[in-house]
Amino acid sequence: MTTAAFWIATLERMVRTFAQALLGTLGAGATGVLGADWPGALSAAGLATVLALLTAIATSGGTPGPGITETVARR
Repeated sequence: MTTAAFWIATLERMVRTFAQALLGTLGAGATGVLGADWPGALSAAGLATVLALLTAIATSGGTPGPGITETVARR
């Protein structure tokens, strides 16, 4: 958790989670872009992003990656 590689991988996971949650929430309403509940969708995506961060931190013990079984590839 103290490496830059961990935080880069965690940030990537947070961005992916935000996008997936936002698209999933907007798609669930099956409305047009103008009729979508943007505050609700952004709120749900933000919460999912915070949960992704907390999950990465909580499961980081013992591995260099953000997950329990993950490792960050070195370049």
